[in-house]
Amino acid sequence: MVDRLLKLDNIFLSLADPTRRDILRRISESELSVRDIARHYKLTYAAVSKHLKVLEKSTLVTKRRRGKEQLVSLSPQAFLDATEYLDWYKPFWTQKFDSLEAYLKERTP
Repeated sequence: MVDRLLKLDNIFLSLADPTRRDILRRISESELSVRDIARHYKLTYAAVSKHLKVLEKSTLVTKRRRGKEQLVSLSPQAFLDATEYLDWYKPFWTQKFDSLEAYLKERTP
């Protein structure tokens, strides 16, 4: 249980950064090399590499070698873990939105 919570902490911490979210968006379209990812940002190669290490630690991405290149791709399991966690709260927010909708309908002529 504690391991699962730490994993979720790492996932959501990774997703809190806009650069990392953008990296995820880019590699969702296709596997990219670290060099291809880095060229999209006004950051040093080392800074992009640090972002990728955070994403890798959270298991949102995986890296593999092809010759001298490191290729980065999405790792779907981490997204499933986050989705399962958020789905647990879905009845709560659905009920709140339904209540808000009913309230607004009462107030609207």
